[in-house]
Amino acid sequence: MTRPLTAREAGLLNCHVCGQLSRAGAGHGLVRCPRCRAPLHMRKPASLATTWALTLAAAILYVPANLLPMMTTASLLGSQEDTIMSGVIFLWQSGSWPLAAVVFFASVMVPLLKIIALIYLAASAQRRSRLRLIQRTRLYRMVEFVGRWSMLDIYVITLLVALVQFQGLATIQAGPAAVAFGAVVVLTMFAAMSFDPRLIWDPIAGPAPSDDHRHD
Repeated sequence: MTRPLTAREAGLLNCHVCGQLSRAGAGHGLVRCPRCRAPLHMRKPASLATTWALTLAAAILYVPANLLPMMTTASLLGSQEDTIMSGVIFLWQSGSWPLAAVVFFASVMVPLLKIIALIYLAASAQRRSRLRLIQRTRLYRMVEFVGRWSMLDIYVITLLVALVQFQGLATIQAGPAAVAFGAVVVLTMFAAMSFDPRLIWDPIAGPAPSDDHRHD
């Protein structure tokens, strides 16, 4: 059975900006998309290096995002600082079990699982592993899909600030963990965007493209 011809073997390039499929030129100079004029590459330049840098930065910021106060509440009775986990515990003890489970999963587990998944994808692609190619591709699609749901804590804080300050009962301010948490979400989203999933399939398609040799 003949193996299907890949786009790389056919000399076709896909624009990362507009999606236009173009034929690579005969020379070795810079090739641009005929529609949007963006530079064309066989693979995203510096894909693995960028993914590693963004993922490791997110992993470092994940620690203060969970240990530092997420918000500070001040009222006539005093002030109180709450972390993500203290908020989850409060919701659980107050009987709001579904909301506590949603906040814990979206704010603690999802960012952690995304970081682990990105490390696994980058490490296996760098090692040119041939194992579980379909499963790794599905994992990458899942990481991309769930990225937008990781900002739940920021949405909750914004809603609480608006409601509480409108009623004049107290004041709520976002703590330093909110900045770290937002940075974790943004960094993991950019890390997923910078990772080229075609690197997963390159080990069974022949030698690595020249773009990877130059940039990764």
